[in-house]
Amino acid sequence: MTDDLRERIRALGSTMTPQYFGDSIAMFAPLAPKPDAAACTVERDISYGPHERHRIDLFRPAAGAQGAPVLLYVHGGGFIQGDKGGPDAPFYNNIGAWAAAEGMIGATITYRLAPDHPWPAGAEDLAAAIDWLRANVAERGGDPARIFISGQSAGAAHVASYVALDHLHGDGPPVAGAIMLSGFYDVTRAQHSPFEEAYYGTDANRFEEQSSLAGLIASEIPCMFTIAEYDSFNFQSQAAMLVADWFAARGEWPRMIYLPDGNHMSAALGIGRPGDPLSTEIAAFIHKFG
Repeated sequence: MTDDLRERIRALGSTMTPQYFGDSIAMFAPLAPKPDAAACTVERDISYGPHERHRIDLFRPAAGAQGAPVLLYVHGGGFIQGDKGGPDAPFYNNIGAWAAAEGMIGATITYRLAPDHPWPAGAEDLAAAIDWLRANVAERGGDPARIFISGQSAGAAHVASYVALDHLHGDGPPVAGAIMLSGFYDVTRAQHSPFEEAYYGTDANRFEEQSSLAGLIASEIPCMFTIAEYDSFNFQSQAAMLVADWFAARGEWPRMIYLPDGNHMSAALGIGRPGDPLSTEIAAFIHKFG
């Protein structure tokens, strides 16, 4: 990361305002890899379920793939908004393009949003997308037994819920690994804003069942987590709870990567950019467990 980019991120601070999001996107858009037809074949807006937002984009190496690992990305958006991005959007085509350049099958999805579709709709939609990949990715060169799921913010919360809720895993092989960027894991101890309330509701009697933390710790699925230096307090505290509870239960740290000079958006926006250290970490994680 250049000194100029570090200073611009630092200047934004950690308060998530519309300007914060807009400026973060503007900073990273010029650095985002684009799907190049010579290197990447893209299929867009494939339906993986009955809802209009059940759409998946697939990114494949143009040279072809055989038994390749699959990286499925779930966007954030505070549970109430967000999208995988269209053909001309830098995000999250950057993740699909990077995955294809690494010899993987990349996938990005949209899913149903709160408040019309509260918990656990996001995790249920992720399960439907995984089931679709299990049934269809082999004919596109991917390995159904090597599916890795990833998400940022609300997307990470959906990934965490999927890992924690065994009944969503279906009859196929378990996912090979889960990568959660600045995630949300414990509803009981969280600071609640209108975003969380739109998805989880306000009934405190349900917060324990809606929390993924205990299920994450108990799961055998390999997990990787990140937290950024300029993440907001709520996400910082979620990461601290995860580390403390994980260590208390398992006697070891989780795979938690601290991202200096990063903010809540930069981890996902920066995947695939030249010299991005997180991209290297994700590739190593997939290589290790896939």
